[in-house]
Amino acid sequence: MRQGLLILIVAFGSAWALAHPYVGVLMWTWISIMNPQLYTWGRPLPFAYVTGIATLIGLFLTKDRKSFFLSPPSTALLLFVLWICVTWPFSFYPEESTDMLVKVLKIDLMVFVTMFLLHSRKHIMQFVWVLVISLGFFGVKGGYFTLMTGGAYRVWGPEGSFIGGNNEIALALIMIIPFMYFMRDQAKKIWQRNVWLAAMALTATASVGSQSRGAFLALGAMILLLWLRGKQKLMFGTFIVIGGMMLMAFMPDSWHQRMDTIDNYQQDASAQGRINAWMMNWNIATHNISGGGFEIYNPPTFAAYAPHPQEIHVAHSIYFSVLGEHGFPGLILFLSIWGLTWKSANWVRKNARKNPDTEWAAMLAGMCQVSLVGYAVGGAFLSLAYFDLPYDIMVVVVLTRRWLEQILEGGNPDAPPEPKRKYGKRLRKQLPGR
Repeated sequence: MRQGLLILIVAFGSAWALAHPYVGVLMWTWISIMNPQLYTWGRPLPFAYVTGIATLIGLFLTKDRKSFFLSPPSTALLLFVLWICVTWPFSFYPEESTDMLVKVLKIDLMVFVTMFLLHSRKHIMQFVWVLVISLGFFGVKGGYFTLMTGGAYRVWGPEGSFIGGNNEIALALIMIIPFMYFMRDQAKKIWQRNVWLAAMALTATASVGSQSRGAFLALGAMILLLWLRGKQKLMFGTFIVIGGMMLMAFMPDSWHQRMDTIDNYQQDASAQGRINAWMMNWNIATHNISGGGFEIYNPPTFAAYAPHPQEIHVAHSIYFSVLGEHGFPGLILFLSIWGLTWKSANWVRKNARKNPDTEWAAMLAGMCQVSLVGYAVGGAFLSLAYFDLPYDIMVVVVLTRRWLEQILEGGNPDAPPEPKRKYGKRLRKQLPGR
């Protein structure tokens, strides 16, 4: 049943993408983030590939509006992608790195296609809806699971995906909560706002139920930023403190013991293994300007660069993984993407809040910043440098800024494209007697 339904959705969406490729972008985003095929066949299948090909074909066939442009964040991303391609031939294991390189290039290609095809407020809202639904499913389901089991078991993501581990799914769920907050702010009816509030609470519960220490720190950083920017600080702070105390009292002793290792990381073997991998990546970058490339986490590399060669771990850090894999130039470009995205979001917040018709853009840009804070903090302890979601957030900021700029210039980015009239018909209308 589920298999047939998924095939039908992908087939219909891919056919629709041939005529309206922006639909293919939404389909691609849903499949690549949620990975529904893993819940039907239990293994990766090329549904995203099929949807992506249909979208690219539609890109050349459609008469829908298309707009190629480069913003500061997307320029930084383009330079980062080019640098990865430059460093790949010089990586320690080029053949082993090819699969990951191709995977990253596919993701980044669709990021640029998304910015090329989406332009209106409707498109931006649909894109946000897809992000929220794709991860909100795991948040609501995982939160319910945590409550029903008393937090005795960890919440996991779809096996075989970027967010398959408990740490990875926890960070992804935390990053989507600000967008749920945005959807609640845009809701008109009380029952809709209450539904979004419940979804946020369950998603936060699911992230805590994953027992991820990095995600717990990221959640705290996001809450702090929301409190600092909020207008009703006393009420919001009281709600968070009481809710947090109730949730922590609900969690079992195993959860508290795991969170206690944040302060006592010297006695935690997992934390020490990560630090060893960080030092290895630092040593690689100081000896090789292009880094070591993908797939460097193996015994020969640790034997050559790690302080403790026997302790083999992946970097578990977006910063150290990029540093070790692509050197200091790669890390600088990677950080530039997010710094410029933050700056663009600031511009939107400053200029959109002046007009009630554009105030939604200010709220959305602010929530993008909150989500990026979660990524910056939680990503320090996770290997999610190439995960789709942060780049999708960059897309939201870039598209929202372009929309606002056109509004401020007196344009109408929400208007449909004007139909093209054939030259012969225009000529006949201009002839005498016509």
